[in-house]
Amino acid sequence: MSLQTVLVIDDERDIRELLTITLGRMDLQVEAVGTVADARRALSENSYDLCFTDMRLPDGNGQEVIELIAETCPDTPVAMITAYGNVDAAVNALKAGAFDFVSKPVDIQMLRGLVRTALRLAEEKREGGAAAKAGGSGDRLIGSSPAMEQVRATITKLARNQAPVYIAGESGVGKELVARLIHEQGPRASGPFVPVNCGAIPSELMESEFFGHRKGSFTGAGADKEGLFQAAQGGTLFLDEVAELPLHMQVKLLRAIQEKAVRPIGGRDEIPVDVRILSATHKNLGQLVEQGQFRQDLFYRINVIELRVPPLRERRGDVPQLAAFILKTLAGKSGQEVGRLSPGALESLESYDFPGNVRELENILERAMAMSDGTSIEASDLMLPQRGARPAPTDVAATATAGAPAAPVVAAPSADGGLDDYISNIERTAIVKALEESRYNKTAAARKLGITFRALRYKLKKLGID
Repeated sequence: MSLQTVLVIDDERDIRELLTITLGRMDLQVEAVGTVADARRALSENSYDLCFTDMRLPDGNGQEVIELIAETCPDTPVAMITAYGNVDAAVNALKAGAFDFVSKPVDIQMLRGLVRTALRLAEEKREGGAAAKAGGSGDRLIGSSPAMEQVRATITKLARNQAPVYIAGESGVGKELVARLIHEQGPRASGPFVPVNCGAIPSELMESEFFGHRKGSFTGAGADKEGLFQAAQGGTLFLDEVAELPLHMQVKLLRAIQEKAVRPIGGRDEIPVDVRILSATHKNLGQLVEQGQFRQDLFYRINVIELRVPPLRERRGDVPQLAAFILKTLAGKSGQEVGRLSPGALESLESYDFPGNVRELENILERAMAMSDGTSIEASDLMLPQRGARPAPTDVAATATAGAPAAPVVAAPSADGGLDDYISNIERTAIVKALEESRYNKTAAARKLGITFRALRYKLKKLGID
């Protein structure tokens, strides 16, 4: 069987020799050139499984090479070799279609990991494995509307490279599912997928959670602990609700992403990490940058490519298919017969705006199955909020004064609307009181209520409290 081939384009002889030796030891055949002209000639005469190109070349730049390969050899992964700390060049390379980037001086361990990942991707493309995986994984993304077909097509494209992706969308649209599909359809599928809710980690523990710590580095550090970056080694780290990161942590995260290395608390040396970063939030990150609440340099680093997941009200045609899937899933969990929506119930769902999106639809149908007398679900079983009964999150936020949390709109407890509404109003009152007493610190509020942070977040979304 013929050896896999790599094209190296760099005008520095030392770099060409280093890459030739390192890749040769990985049983790869290497051709090394020093100019754009030589690269054009090599690419016209041969095909390659992988390409490395320097940013600055005597007769042009690596951007030209990336664009040429994207046009003539789209199945060949190409990685940019950049100067240490040259983030702008790396970001531009990823936007132009580069698979990944390598910083000088070249870290051999990181280089080997990148090569293995890139060659897996190239092999999957040749064998059609990526397409097969896309078919299986994509089945979980329910809906056949044009908006969702576009999301599926974008996921397939994004899975082919290692560019950081920012997944934008309202709460409940399925941003984590989209992130998982990007991971599962790419060359890192065999590696770990590590999701982390940035809003659920106390500020004082963030550095230890992300980067790990050494035994004895602080009170309570009884043993070495690896961080989330190390846990995601060779895979994907998904930063959910990334807008919740405090500014001091944003600085540290930016450095870890730029240098592809982390330093545990109490550690002397940095540890190289091979991790793809995917991030998401329901907030407007661009607006937070303008307000000085999110670092612009970190925003550009994680937002190399943006993928917007549409809200449910923009794809109402998917509601019947989603509802059928959810009802079947709920029946499987409870052992009940699969519920069926009456024409009136389906019409009510299709005309509802779903401020909580797919997550709200799941909650509505779970409640409806519990309240219905049989397998047929009527419109009255859905107990949809009346139009104008509660404001959407954006309406509440708009009434907030600058720098102060928005006061949630809460109805006084009343049994007039039925037992379910009565209990919900009691919960609302208790939660709002706990939030006010803890100065809107959700972790402290959850502690006051005697529930977990995750349970509090669920109830905030379920009850429409922003």
